[in-house]
Amino acid sequence: MTPLLFLPGMMCDARLFAPQIAFFSQTRPVMVGSIGGHDSIEALAGDVLAHAPSKFALAGLSMGGIVAMEILRQAPERVCKMALMDTNPLAELQAVKLRRAPQIKAASSGALSQVMRDEMKPNYLVDSPQKTNLLELCMEMALDLGPDVFVNQSIALRERADQTSILQSFKGDALVLCGRHDKLCPVERHELMHQLIPKSHLVIIENAGHLPSLEQPKKTTSALADWLEI
Repeated sequence: MTPLLFLPGMMCDARLFAPQIAFFSQTRPVMVGSIGGHDSIEALAGDVLAHAPSKFALAGLSMGGIVAMEILRQAPERVCKMALMDTNPLAELQAVKLRRAPQIKAASSGALSQVMRDEMKPNYLVDSPQKTNLLELCMEMALDLGPDVFVNQSIALRERADQTSILQSFKGDALVLCGRHDKLCPVERHELMHQLIPKSHLVIIENAGHLPSLEQPKKTTSALADWLEI
């Protein structure tokens, strides 16, 4: 059975995919890559590849999807299938770049929790009965990873390259998935990726924002299962 490699979003860890890991680990090897040890997307992708199986199905959410696209650029022969979730193939907008320096300074000065609370978390989730608990989990993941990872990831995202041409070259089966109400990576970005990838399937998860793996775990897991079984 083909191993499944998950890549989490910014300031998230394996807990982002806890429902999916519990399901898929019953039938196949499941791994979660670390994407916090370097300050460039290229180096982060290289580090994941150094610890990954020779061939694998790759599923990345948000920043994890951006690293996944770079993995595809560096080692296309190793990626059997690819799932891109709530992510963005484009270089960072100048307006977003300008917000990075104050955030980096604040996080480095001991205010990571405030940055996450005031500037990151409000964009993550739709309103739902589980929103408070999920936001608490997001904060726990962020504080466990710490300010050094925040700085590395912020710089890597700020300096990332456009990956649209890489998507056009992928010949495997691809899933493009997002929450209907994702404020950070809107549906239009996913429609673009779907158009670029020759063998892709677009799934929009209703009643979800930027983190459908936790907001709508059953629907997300079902879409991933269909993708893996193609």
